[in-house]
Amino acid sequence: MRRFLFRNGLSLSFGALFVATLVGQAFAGVADFNDNRVANGLDPISLGRFVTSSNFGADVMENWQSEYLQFFLYIFATVWLIQLGSSESKEAHKRGTESDEEQKVGKYAQADSPAWVKAGGWRTTLYSRSLGFVMLALFLLTWTASAVAGWGAFNNEQLMSHEDPVTFVGYLVHADFWNRTLQNWQSEMLAVGSMAIFSVYLRQRGSPESKPVGTPHKDTGQTG
Repeated sequence: MRRFLFRNGLSLSFGALFVATLVGQAFAGVADFNDNRVANGLDPISLGRFVTSSNFGADVMENWQSEYLQFFLYIFATVWLIQLGSSESKEAHKRGTESDEEQKVGKYAQADSPAWVKAGGWRTTLYSRSLGFVMLALFLLTWTASAVAGWGAFNNEQLMSHEDPVTFVGYLVHADFWNRTLQNWQSEMLAVGSMAIFSVYLRQRGSPESKPVGTPHKDTGQTG
């Protein structure tokens, strides 16, 4: 068990942090939601009812879909786009999908390479782009969930205000949906762009997300 924890410390730590922050969001969210209900002369609701509500679902899914969009765009963009001096970028001569030999694909596969790498054909083609495709699929799923949950939350507010609910298609073109969506997207684009340029000039000793401390600013794709 100790060996397992050591070898999977990064994913397990962030998994635990994810659960802790999600639980914290649920408790903070229901408190805020009930404050608004009491202010409007309504009875508070339980935590269980809140976490199964469209309001909580919309808040969670909005963040999840923006994160997966960030990863999807970044994975595909860094195939072709470079940032001179950034540890987040490939070197200029490696721009593109690279050769089979560089990627250890097909006849260049190693003995312990994944089976689909050595299989060739559509399986190798699919596997060689599987990370980006999975991120795209997760983005589309969470975007859809965000839209559905946001639609439910919006219509609840409409009914509480004695206004007519809108259709799902009507909500997709409503300012509320795009305000919720774009405020998350813009923050992710800012974070990715900042990391790419900051890693040119700044260092974090021992981190694989940073260049070695003494590496010149112009060196690209170096990691510590």
